[in-house]
Amino acid sequence: MVTENAGASPVPVEERLFSLVLALLASEAGLTKNEILSSVQGYRQKYAFAGDNSSLERQFERDKDDIRELGVPLETIEPLDEPGSNHNLRYRIPKGDYDLPPDISFSPEEITLLNLAALAWREGSLSRESRHALLKLRSLGVDSIEPVLGYAPRIRTREAAFDPLTDALGRRVLVRFAYLKPGDLAPRERTVAPLALVQHQGRWHVQGIDQDVVEPRTFLLSRIVGPVTRTRIPFQSDETHAAETALEQLDAIWEANVAVVRARADSDAETRLMKRRGSTRVSPTELSLHFTDLHLLADELAGFGPEVLVVSPPELRLAVRKRLQLTVATHTNRLREGGGDRAEEVV
Repeated sequence: MVTENAGASPVPVEERLFSLVLALLASEAGLTKNEILSSVQGYRQKYAFAGDNSSLERQFERDKDDIRELGVPLETIEPLDEPGSNHNLRYRIPKGDYDLPPDISFSPEEITLLNLAALAWREGSLSRESRHALLKLRSLGVDSIEPVLGYAPRIRTREAAFDPLTDALGRRVLVRFAYLKPGDLAPRERTVAPLALVQHQGRWHVQGIDQDVVEPRTFLLSRIVGPVTRTRIPFQSDETHAAETALEQLDAIWEANVAVVRARADSDAETRLMKRRGSTRVSPTELSLHFTDLHLLADELAGFGPEVLVVSPPELRLAVRKRLQLTVATHTNRLREGGGDRAEEVV
């Protein structure tokens, strides 16, 4: 996903995702890719009639993966009269599948609070642009189902650095922030000319020109330590495809990095890892995973504890082992501080 400064005001990624979910919920029969790109807020601004929309189509493919990762049940429907035709595939979100599970219930007090929240949401859930998109879909002959108010995708909380970086993008000014690379003992201050904010595999990155080396760099927002300082120093850049370039580079890294892990059968780890984009089963007990950042994957795998064993690469296996050893050491020290021989039980 992309938030980019390209002359016109960029459409926030949450608004694009919400507009996409809203449109797919509103259409019982589903929408074709062309109907989505030409009418939905966040796509239609860049849509070229009878032109090249390849980059926009790639953005839509990434957005599909993202809303599925958020738990939205997106379906692909193949036309009955054209089996195997990708051009006329239709996409939809079955309204019933996006409802709450039947085993979830609320107390009267909780229902009251939810009703108050729903009233506030219904007043503002359809922006002018979203209403425009629904009207445009109807003008294309796409029937919508009601009500669609009250539905919203579960968007991840963004890092604190996102808003000041977005502001600096719009103002075209340099920013400064402390950045902690994996393996470094202390963060180092970076001065960057921000060119684009992109989301890749659920994590936000800023792509820009590192002023220390005067070269393009991509920084992971979760590794920015402390506040982002927006300077008053303007910068000039002729770069118009910074977001696409950053995503292509991240995709290439993701494609090249492959890990093999052994997951316990029917475990939470096996279920979750198999749902990752690009995951494949290479044997009855082993899974192949693509990844962009070894340290982030190590964090994730260590969280599964004994349910996962890393087969390869060796550096990932070592990184996971270090995290598990640190966990054991931390809990052992806490037990010792609490007094008693229970520390021996952990070792």
